[in-house]
Amino acid sequence: MILAELVTAPPHLLLIDDDPRIIPEQVRQTFRAPEYQVVVAATGKDGVEAVRRRPPDVILLDVRLPDQSGLAVYQSVREIDARIPVVFITTAKASEIAIDAMKQGAFDYLHKPLDLAELRRVVTGAMEVVRMRAPVTLPGAAAEPATECMFGSSRAMLEVYKAIGRVAAQDVTVLITGESGTGKELVARAIYQHSARSKQPFLALNCAAIPENLLESELFGYEKGAFTGADRRRIGKFEQCDGGTILLDEIGDMPILLQAKLLRLLQEKTFERVGGNEPLRVNVRVIASTHRELKASTAFRSDLYYRLSAFTIHLPPLRERLEDLPALVQHFLSVFSPEMGRDVREIAPDALDRLQSYPWPGNIRELQNVLRQALLRATGSVLLSSFLPELPATAAAAPVAPAGGFDLVSFIRARLTPGTGDLMDQVYREVDRILLAHALESTHGNHTEAAKLLGISRQTMRVRLRALGLQVTHSVETSDDES
Repeated sequence: MILAELVTAPPHLLLIDDDPRIIPEQVRQTFRAPEYQVVVAATGKDGVEAVRRRPPDVILLDVRLPDQSGLAVYQSVREIDARIPVVFITTAKASEIAIDAMKQGAFDYLHKPLDLAELRRVVTGAMEVVRMRAPVTLPGAAAEPATECMFGSSRAMLEVYKAIGRVAAQDVTVLITGESGTGKELVARAIYQHSARSKQPFLALNCAAIPENLLESELFGYEKGAFTGADRRRIGKFEQCDGGTILLDEIGDMPILLQAKLLRLLQEKTFERVGGNEPLRVNVRVIASTHRELKASTAFRSDLYYRLSAFTIHLPPLRERLEDLPALVQHFLSVFSPEMGRDVREIAPDALDRLQSYPWPGNIRELQNVLRQALLRATGSVLLSSFLPELPATAAAAPVAPAGGFDLVSFIRARLTPGTGDLMDQVYREVDRILLAHALESTHGNHTEAAKLLGISRQTMRVRLRALGLQVTHSVETSDDES
């Protein structure tokens, strides 16, 4: 499963504002050509016509226009394409209009005079929304323009494609599980794009990336005066995404108190903003993803887990589908090589052997990083083994055997790169792999004795074994009442 970016036109911003000079100049200064294309319309009518001719990636829309209100223009834009992120530009006195628009799905609003840093932050966030809705191609699907695709013909990946096909059209909650770097986001987007909500908004929120004290207001919004600094009403992601789909990425990191509020929303389709007491009804399809074992987690509500897992799709780690690796490598080379100014078209057999002998604890994301590093060293049209960075020698130990010779320091150093982002999880996973294998070997496969040795319950040990893909060739069970 990979991300493959095609050569595309620069991001297209449409500014609908009757200011003849200041606002257009600020927007063009912030989003310079040729990296961005900025188009300006001075009236609502011209703006709507510009959207009809060529739908932009993001719209900046003034609340007050000479021929009609910004809210009327926004409604016309939604009739054309409800997925285009619209950012309102308003004065403080007119902010209620922008808030009303956000209730209907607008992305955000900015105050005049524009803060250029805030303008960049908001538009960049809107561009991320655009990226998240970019088409994802499934193997065997009809040919269509797509910026990203899912790769792999292994049995495990075929089951993933079948699961997406079964659940996409069913308006149910979906839980996507799998290790970090396996491509859970692409699965969520494929479900959205093949659903009946594909013409409605799609938003994604990483629960691990937002501070705990801000996550509730991001999701549910807040009322003016709800807390210090809440000088205006804020519309949350659920309200903005009414009628569409929301991805709650890394939901295992959601605070347990907030889980209760999410459970109520899933069950009753209602919630309150922070500081509010008025129940608000919303129609949103929730897709959740996690690399954690939620069922066994004491930090995750079991009732929420069962509500989320109405349909579960598990993404296999790369080490369990190494037959897909040659095609993945070839595709990545075809994508990354032009991006990095190289002309590498194929990989040498010994280099491919090295890649296939490595267990890829960082999965597809790690493979991407390794190939990018290799291309920096590459010369000629063939990727040689000497171009590959040093890979930690973890593949010598099979998952079911003790990993004696595993160099933890080398493992960590090899992953201290900007693209990793989950090094602690990777380290814990590898330590578990070694520790569980040694404990089971020392107890001759006796789960009960191994669990006592480790100081955990036998059920917890089994959950960790399943999460790691470990198997034991023989097992001695000593008491029936411990299962």
